[in-house]
Amino acid sequence: QPGIESLPTLLSHFSELASPCSSAERPKKPKCKTIHEAVRTGNIKQLDEIVTFGVSVNEVDPVYKFTPLHWAAHSGSLECLHWLLWHGADQTVVTVRGWTAAHLAAIRGQDACMQALHLNAVNLGLPDDLGCTPAHLAATHGHSFTLQTILRSGVDVNASDKNDWKPIHNAAFYGRLGCLQLLVRWGATLDDADKDGNLPVHLAAMEGHLHCFKYLVSKMPTLVHSLKARNDHGETPRDLATRFYKENILVYMDSLEEDDDSSLDEEENLSFPGHDAAFRGDVDTLRMLLENKIIGVNERDDRGSTLLHKAAGQGHLHVLEWLINREADCNIANDAGETPKDVAKRFAQLAVVAYLKNKMGNDSDLEIDIKDPTFFEHHGVEGSTDSKGDLKENKQEKIDARERAYQKVEELQGLLEMAISNFKQLGGITPQERQAKLEEKRLERTVSELNEQLEYEQMRREKLEAQLDEARAEIGKLKKLQEKTELPSTHKVSVVSIIFVLDKL
Repeated sequence: QPGIESLPTLLSHFSELASPCSSAERPKKPKCKTIHEAVRTGNIKQLDEIVTFGVSVNEVDPVYKFTPLHWAAHSGSLECLHWLLWHGADQTVVTVRGWTAAHLAAIRGQDACMQALHLNAVNLGLPDDLGCTPAHLAATHGHSFTLQTILRSGVDVNASDKNDWKPIHNAAFYGRLGCLQLLVRWGATLDDADKDGNLPVHLAAMEGHLHCFKYLVSKMPTLVHSLKARNDHGETPRDLATRFYKENILVYMDSLEEDDDSSLDEEENLSFPGHDAAFRGDVDTLRMLLENKIIGVNERDDRGSTLLHKAAGQGHLHVLEWLINREADCNIANDAGETPKDVAKRFAQLAVVAYLKNKMGNDSDLEIDIKDPTFFEHHGVEGSTDSKGDLKENKQEKIDARERAYQKVEELQGLLEMAISNFKQLGGITPQERQAKLEEKRLERTVSELNEQLEYEQMRREKLEAQLDEARAEIGKLKKLQEKTELPSTHKVSVVSIIFVLDKL
């Protein structure tokens, strides 16, 4: 009847009244059956419980032959990766293809995990069974920021795999323009040939990657060197483009040969076509570049700016919306430390600032006290462009992870202070105290030398003052003697007058 609720509805109301906090509580993650599932889903609490019950942190997955460290790098589970490294996970274990955790992070583009591996002294230059290093795999999959982390660790930018491919060959063959630009800036050689004699320009022409081909041609010493180079089969880039029906490459080469170097000069700004399109507000060009995987949505230029930075500075709100809908990261800072919102502020793009504020929350430069609950909502991984896959973390789970990490910092700081106190009680001296004592002795020595110099200067001054007094006394004596020897003035006048009279006579 109207106005009378059914029994199931009454029961549901009763259950809500019986547990009023149930709706406010966050849904719990499902129970993980294995340590690998716990790591893959980012469930740090269940990971701790499973290891506490005796499961090894190096347990191998029977299906994929992955250890938990491999799964953490693959899924982007950063907190689990930290936890495993803290608890002694073996960094050298490889999969059936010879992949380390660094290889998997490179394939998946897990920037933050790659940075964590580097900070924990993991070798990022180990080859797999085919001789590919993580740099090869990052270049193959177009993860330029992950590749930059690898290169900053000091690996060889010109390392070869078993086919004599360097990372620049992978980038050219797969059309990864951002990685290609990065490798050239880091010293990758453009005239290194693979086992078939192919240069990177041959591979770009073979696969029809026009933007990469243009960039390589513009960076090689001469036009003839780039267009007339032959591989071991005697084929030039034109021959390969013809054989594989790459009409776009052939048209561009014809224009170069007809206009000599003029077309090449006009293309000098093609290094970052996506950034140029975002600057102009050209969504169609951006769509073409992203759909063909020529660039990534978070691609950086030589100053660390992303597509969002360029669009925000020019006030192209439609470009910003289009990029953010494709998971562009608003929190990436350029080399000057500016986010896209900061750039929009600098150029007084108020509509863009308001839009990004809704996306990013409070100002990026807002100082928040540690006791404020919103402190842990900020300070994310700088420049992270991670792809998560199986990892589904909501905002609260990310905040909880940061809180746990900060609690670990405070705990370790307390243990460090206790260890230092114990060390001092046993008669030890810390390096900082030793340095302070050395500095104190150095200052004491400097003060002593200055005091000695001051005493010497005082003695020298007293000696000079005594000499000055003697000189003044001598001057007084000479003045008195001069006064005695000089004639009186009346006598001098009479003598002068006598001489004058004698002259007249």
